[in-house]
Amino acid sequence: MRLRLANAALLTALVAMLAACQTPAPTAGPNRGALPTMERVALGANACWFKSGDPAFAAYKLAPELNSFSGRPRILVVHKGSPESRPLLVVQAEGSPSRLQAFGPMMQEPVAGRITTDVNRWSAGNKACS
Repeated sequence: MRLRLANAALLTALVAMLAACQTPAPTAGPNRGALPTMERVALGANACWFKSGDPAFAAYKLAPELNSFSGRPRILVVHKGSPESRPLLVVQAEGSPSRLQAFGPMMQEPVAGRITTDVNRWSAGNKACS
C-alpha cells in the first residue's frame, strides 16, 4: 500500500513538473506581415478618415499602393484636386513582423498624433474609428 501511495505521489509530482515546463500556446492575432498590416491600415483609413466625412481629411484623397515590388506596401494621402501631386502623408510597412513608418507634411500638423494613434490601432487589428 505504501508503494502505491509513493508511486501515486511520484506520478503527481512528475505531471506537475512536466506541466510547468510547457510553453504557453501563442495567442491568435492578426498577421503581422507588411502587406496584411497595410491592408488593415488602408481599410481603416478609408472607412474612418474618408468615407465617414471626417473634416480633418475632407480636402484629401486616399491613394493605396499595396502592390509594392519594393516590399513596402503603403498608402498615400494626396490633395483631392491633384492626386498626382506630392503626397501629404505616406504610411508604409516593411518586413515581418512589420515595421511601420508615417511621414510627410501632415506629420508636422496637429492631426499627426491622431494619425499615429489610428494607424497603430488599425495595424494591430482593431477596426474602430477614433
